[in-house]
Amino acid sequence: MPELIHPPSPTTQRPPLRPRVRRLGALALLSLALGVLSPALAQSASPAAPYADVQRLIATQSWPLAQQRLQQWLQDHPSDPQARLLLGVVLAGQGDVDAARQVYEALIQAYPELPEPHNNLAVLHAAHGRLAEARAALEDAIRANPDYATAHRNLGDVYARLALGHWQRALALQPDMPELRERAQALRSLLQPPVPATR
Repeated sequence: MPELIHPPSPTTQRPPLRPRVRRLGALALLSLALGVLSPALAQSASPAAPYADVQRLIATQSWPLAQQRLQQWLQDHPSDPQARLLLGVVLAGQGDVDAARQVYEALIQAYPELPEPHNNLAVLHAAHGRLAEARAALEDAIRANPDYATAHRNLGDVYARLALGHWQRALALQPDMPELRERAQALRSLLQPPVPATR
């Protein structure tokens, strides 16, 4: 399950919340950026913007309420990139991956300098096994912001999945490589989602 990374609200700098999105469960290691935009854009946001409210709704997976709040805001502020990014996360959380993809692609067209829409698009690609497309989107995110840690982390996860696929293919072609089998098993274990702690 990918982790959602929530931005601090424009007025406070608190650490990010990390709820789980169950509908994109195939991507245990990729992180979805949630409204984390460049400081200049975040600071220009209206104090009335619904970001904090929507983040609370997302944290409780109240997807329909979060979507309604964002759509109300976007009626009067249609070009708000942070609200649009949040809408993509909400749509993905509800399982409407095609609509989320369209939101991210439109954001990339309007704001190619923002790494977050590239990152989120990559998460959607990877969730559907399109690792080459995910890699390309993450490389675009890193070109937009070379210091964007989430994209670097996700790119590492994509490369690990690509490596595992090649190692499995090599083992299918030549099964007598025990050291490669061990490496593939270790990587497969690393890529498994963590088991939730029980009380």
